[in-house]
Amino acid sequence: MKISVKWLGDYVALPASVDELARKLTAVGLEIEGLERPGEGLRGVVVAQIKESVQHPNADKLSVTKIDMGGPETLQVVCGAKNFKVGDKVPLATIGTKLPNGVEIKQAPLRGVDSFGMLCSAKELGISEESSGLLILPQDLKVGTPIAQALGLDDVLMEVNVTPNRPDALSHLGVAREVAVATGAQLRPPQPKLAESGAPASEKVKVRIEDPVRCPRYVARVIENVKIGPSPQWLQDRLKACGVRPISNVVDVTNYVLLEYGQPLHAFDLDKVAGQEIIVRTAKPGEKMTTLDGKQRALETEDLLICDRDRAQALAGVMGGADSEVSASTTRVILESAHFQPSSIRRSSKRHGLHTEASHRFERGADLDAVIPAADRAAALIAELSGGTVAPGRVDVYPSPQPPRRVTLRYGRVEKVLGVVIPEAECRRILGTLGFKPVEEGSGQTTFEVPRARVDVEREEDLMEELARVYGYDNIPAKLPRGLAELAPEPAASEAERRARHALAGMGLSEVVNYSFVPPRTLEVLGGKEKPVALLNPLSVEQSVMRTSLLPGLLENLSRSVRHQVESVAVYEMGRAYFQDSEGGQGQRPAAREVHRLAGLVWGVRGRRTWTQKDARADFYDAKGALEAVLHALHVEGARFVSAEAPSYHPRACARVELADGTVLGHVGELHPRVSKALELPRDVFVFEVDTAPLYAAAKLVPAWGGLPRFPAVLRDLAVVVPLELQNDEVRRVILEVGGPLVEDAFIFDVYTGKPIPEGRKNLAYAIRYRSPERTLTDAEVGAAHQRIISEVNQRLGGALRT
Repeated sequence: MKISVKWLGDYVALPASVDELARKLTAVGLEIEGLERPGEGLRGVVVAQIKESVQHPNADKLSVTKIDMGGPETLQVVCGAKNFKVGDKVPLATIGTKLPNGVEIKQAPLRGVDSFGMLCSAKELGISEESSGLLILPQDLKVGTPIAQALGLDDVLMEVNVTPNRPDALSHLGVAREVAVATGAQLRPPQPKLAESGAPASEKVKVRIEDPVRCPRYVARVIENVKIGPSPQWLQDRLKACGVRPISNVVDVTNYVLLEYGQPLHAFDLDKVAGQEIIVRTAKPGEKMTTLDGKQRALETEDLLICDRDRAQALAGVMGGADSEVSASTTRVILESAHFQPSSIRRSSKRHGLHTEASHRFERGADLDAVIPAADRAAALIAELSGGTVAPGRVDVYPSPQPPRRVTLRYGRVEKVLGVVIPEAECRRILGTLGFKPVEEGSGQTTFEVPRARVDVEREEDLMEELARVYGYDNIPAKLPRGLAELAPEPAASEAERRARHALAGMGLSEVVNYSFVPPRTLEVLGGKEKPVALLNPLSVEQSVMRTSLLPGLLENLSRSVRHQVESVAVYEMGRAYFQDSEGGQGQRPAAREVHRLAGLVWGVRGRRTWTQKDARADFYDAKGALEAVLHALHVEGARFVSAEAPSYHPRACARVELADGTVLGHVGELHPRVSKALELPRDVFVFEVDTAPLYAAAKLVPAWGGLPRFPAVLRDLAVVVPLELQNDEVRRVILEVGGPLVEDAFIFDVYTGKPIPEGRKNLAYAIRYRSPERTLTDAEVGAAHQRIISEVNQRLGGALRT
């Protein structure tokens, strides 16, 4: 929400600098997301008056003018516009000025005549998209006045992030109250002065509420003899600063008071209201109305309407109707100031796709006590700006007055909850400044009446939160909770998760976070056997079931990236998959069984394309390598990748990931072409998905220290010819087992097929490292162990030593 600092200053004394103001507001909970200075780009532009204008001697379309800018001498300026006359006041950009469009003003000859500045249009000043000539300024402006000041642009606009629970801050008065609390300044709310005359308002309009639950209160005022016209410049400037388009004096006042008080208002043309009666009711079956945006809307019976005797005139709390809108011929106005049930307005706004300034406030909870002050303020301004007369009194229909909420604060609990001593007098001061009235005193406690604007304050802890944010979170010392001598250690799973993230980042994968709601078709295409948990009230069909795998989200990430012509994708996600539980929802048992998983996807060009590196494509080993990096970071020993088949994976490149004890973690491999085709994805997509619970349980997060080897190692190579389908892990396991304590490690360094290797077989070459922790091994010992390994590989695995 935009807040004008200049406007804010009408209600409270501000700190010396805007930056200090922003800091103080952020400290009390109103985050200032940005500061906008609309006059920043207009430095050097001033109000000037044209004293003389003659035809340029060398150009038919140019004029040579003499300009008074408030100095001792006039300036000569060459101008190409034709929409001015001598005596007009216009903007002058002086030498050295840099305009918002980037043009820098310099002294320069134009067709042989020196020009000492530039007369500007509204477009050149950046305040209009189009312009047909110079911006002609009002005659009452003083020559030499900075143009930003003259146009009301010498302001600073604050972008305030107002959280949904603080509708009281959706106005300039609401923010001013926070400033008063933060700085100790006095709040100065408007004091409207009404000059009422004529017959009472109750004789000119009747109000009937048929649904007091959805509309607890409705106030109407009547202003007659109004003359519709443009608003004064100061009012237009304030509305424009806050992003509101000026329309007419009456309509602009309702918008102005909305931004001032946070209370939405609406003006009806009284002569267009049938029977001069306002009826607040819900829509009838099949009823329709045309709103101010010109659209005819089919209404639901749950929609609350503002009607006259014959038809609907407004969608309550959302938007007015076209039939009774204020126009140039309007002379009598009904001013509406009402309070509506937030949930009702929220549903109507969503149902009709209408989010307005009014609905934004009503659906969060408007201030019931602002209904009358806002109506009086608007009536006074309309009478002042349109020359109208205000009918005496208000038509105030309030069927069931509700007393304000009361909350008791026990001062002794403040320290226990907040961890800091706030003196009782300071508690009273802070809450009093925020509008909380003490109504009952007790021993060590006070009962406060909660302002109706503070819909977020319901219990004692809410009052303590108010004390904490105003007293200052920075003033609350950091210390352990009472009775806790030391912090509990971080769970091992948290450290394992952190290491896994670092390992994947090191392999070039970026983390993504996707919705847990996925399309059922995607799960069907992936071939999942588990029936997913369906949502009772899904946002759409594309988000109608809970995911049983993390792959749908990653595949959607890939699809979106490919549509944006991304050359490579490497992402991973940690999250939960959800499965049906026949006993779910009973007692404290969750409705679904949740399994935490880690999944990843790689596709496209491997690494960054450079002139020294060819366009290598990611393959199975990139996905497998990412998983191996995680296993290495967690010091998981004995894990292996076993050739397997799974519904989502291509049979030619799929491996089951197992721990040393045979526990299956998941799978890694190439996405099945059937899946790629069904989901319109590219080929050669490689993915992995594993359960994290057994993975983290197998992790060794505290490294075990071992002494440095005292004796040298002996390296021997082994090349064996084995059946083509035999996996490396099986051969390596036999080498380590048979080699016993003498084989420290064995790793494969070559795989070969082709002549002279027989068809259906392959050559595997291993580097074996022998070492004893007790002595230096002899050639005879190593040779004997090496021979045993060759013999066992031949006998168990059908291998043969390559010669």
